[in-house]
Amino acid sequence: MPTDYILFVHGVKTRKQEDFGALATTLFNRIQSSMRDESRVLKSIPFFWGDLNQAAQDELLNGFKTSSKWQDFWFRDFRTQQVLEFVGDAALYLSRHVGSQVVQRFEQDVLGVLQTTSPGDRLHLVTHSWGTVILFDLLFAARWEDPQLNSAIRQTVQQIRNALFGLPPVEGTGIPIASIHTMGSPIALFSLLTISGTLGGKSTHDLSPNLKSLLEQLYTLRKKPIPWRNFAHPGDPIAYPLEGVIPLLLNDASQYVETQDVITDKGNIFNRPFQQRLIPVLWGGDAHGSYWTNEVVSNTIAEVIRLA
Repeated sequence: MPTDYILFVHGVKTRKQEDFGALATTLFNRIQSSMRDESRVLKSIPFFWGDLNQAAQDELLNGFKTSSKWQDFWFRDFRTQQVLEFVGDAALYLSRHVGSQVVQRFEQDVLGVLQTTSPGDRLHLVTHSWGTVILFDLLFAARWEDPQLNSAIRQTVQQIRNALFGLPPVEGTGIPIASIHTMGSPIALFSLLTISGTLGGKSTHDLSPNLKSLLEQLYTLRKKPIPWRNFAHPGDPIAYPLEGVIPLLLNDASQYVETQDVITDKGNIFNRPFQQRLIPVLWGGDAHGSYWTNEVVSNTIAEVIRLA
């Protein structure tokens, strides 16, 4: 029986594998219960990377605390629990050292599953927060093709890409991606790399060329655009809309993807007066982590998988 694999990738502020496992299991079970389709099998592939940055961030935080003026700074909890977690994860992943560790972890936990799939199987991507950027960077960014990079890491990245249908150089093999689901994602900001690249030369972090190739090959296979659902809580400061950004990121290739922004919460009469003010940002962490248990998210993903 054909299998739909769902790859879950977490975002920032997830440091324990068991915590992520519980979140992924909760969302997977909700998707499964909403499917009502016994013609296909669902299997979960949780990818955990959150412990790889912990030591470096702890060292930096200790440096803050030893400063004689640290107690004079406002919003210390917000700085360390929100800003440091996000910016720190981003900066560390973009470094080759931690980025290479993520590649090795993906090889260890995910690659073997992708390499043993059968004809008729499909892959669905469900990514949260910075996890979207990590996965897209791993699959599409040119920086992993740099000859100066460790040859073993380059080969591993190539093996990962070869496991997916539509990624060069082996475009006609591997499991096809059937849908993309991003939750509280800053991936829209990466359109800036494409825009700047047109003026100042190609960026090694530009995701567009390989992503365009993948979407075009999938369109040829499916004869229809791949669905991309971008979930955003209105109070999540990390979430951005994608519908109007995909044409900037992909240009003509945007015809190969069908993108919809999905708002997961409408708020209430008590917080509406503060929607455009700074106050709700202080509670943005709760909004940013809400997707894993949100009924709109699970029902929408199940519906997309059922129709894919």
